[in-house]
Amino acid sequence: MEQVLALKGSKKLLNAWAFYDWANSVYSLVISSAVFPLFYGLLFRTAGIEKVTIFGGEIARAPLISYVTSLAFVFIAIVTPLISGIADYLGNKKMFLKFFCYLGALSCIGLSWFSLENIFFGLVCYFFGLVGFWVSFAINNSYLPDIAYPEQQDRISAKGFSLGYIGSVILLVFNLIMVMKPGLFGITDGGGEIAEIKAMKYSFISVGIWWIVFSQYTFAHLPKGYKREGERQHIILNGFRELKGVWHQLGENTRLKRYLGAFFVYSMGVQTIMLIATYFGEEEIAWGTDNERTTGLITSILVIQLVAILGATATAWASKAYGNIRTLVFINIVWALLCVYAYFLQTPMDFYIAAGLVGIVMGGIQALSRSTYSKFLPETTDTTSFFSFYDVAEKIGIIIGTFLYGIVAQLTGSMRNSTIFLGLFFVVGILLLMRVNKERKTT
Repeated sequence: MEQVLALKGSKKLLNAWAFYDWANSVYSLVISSAVFPLFYGLLFRTAGIEKVTIFGGEIARAPLISYVTSLAFVFIAIVTPLISGIADYLGNKKMFLKFFCYLGALSCIGLSWFSLENIFFGLVCYFFGLVGFWVSFAINNSYLPDIAYPEQQDRISAKGFSLGYIGSVILLVFNLIMVMKPGLFGITDGGGEIAEIKAMKYSFISVGIWWIVFSQYTFAHLPKGYKREGERQHIILNGFRELKGVWHQLGENTRLKRYLGAFFVYSMGVQTIMLIATYFGEEEIAWGTDNERTTGLITSILVIQLVAILGATATAWASKAYGNIRTLVFINIVWALLCVYAYFLQTPMDFYIAAGLVGIVMGGIQALSRSTYSKFLPETTDTTSFFSFYDVAEKIGIIIGTFLYGIVAQLTGSMRNSTIFLGLFFVVGILLLMRVNKERKTT
């Protein structure tokens, strides 16, 4: 504990914490947003099928990956508080950060064996890639109030996301060249696979290696964490007890409770859009050939990442000038308008414009949401439990958001109608954010 307090606020510690975003953000870009969705669709289109037999029945490709994703987030929402409780009582959350980092990275490497004939193993790797990324991300987030003073948190949170965007763009550009020009890397058709699919599999390996290698700088400088004194029994369930304790403390902290409510709602919209954007672009935009689709979608994602760097930096400046809540209200207004705009997207150029606008607000809302929550926390050394609560709230929101998005798309027969529905999350989020700093009336 003394070591953490002695280092708190130091440039080396802050940079080491932020650098984990550089290490792990390649997963969210290459796997979640860019290459894997394209790889998954191309795999089925090349085979000329839409359904596979798994778990004793036939299922279409879109619902299959959707169900695995939802199941992964249910698992994440359950395991995060378990890890929180154990980490608090062992006083070594860095050990768990390493474990889930390596789990996610090795799972990315395992995706290189993904095939329709070996689909169960591939889906398991996809599942644990999600788990490794999101749980390690939550643990790293919980370090923020430990390593930075309140006045430093907006800036270093934005720096972390900016580093993540830069690093992931570098690797994605490399992977894009490899996918579009596989011959330059000696990748050719053969073994029952086309060169483009082989190149995509190599990109999965590059993500795992990048994640492992660059996380070492963070691991070398982050402290183990606080060791919490207290009851040593029922350690496994202590995480859930701590969540219950956080819930009770929210009753005494009106501002934090109101903020979490607003975050829960608008985060449903943000995370759902981030997860389905590529699938929306693949299905609803009038691309020409498969090659144009691949190039166009990856280019759009690159635009989002590059603009997001400016968005995160500009948001940190705006929060300092106008306050965190006012800035978040403005960003949510932009998100709501973007959802309406998405309904009318038709051409690739429309999609590129939307990508640029999304980039501006995506980086800003993620970085500012994290640092605002950190600022609103009460004086405590139990940051892991509070950020576990934050993470569980976000994951439950993702589960609800993606489920409702799918239901609306299924009932109305169009993903476009779902974008309007997502806009309602931001409208409600705006109304809830406007209540955060209001004084509670007393009788």
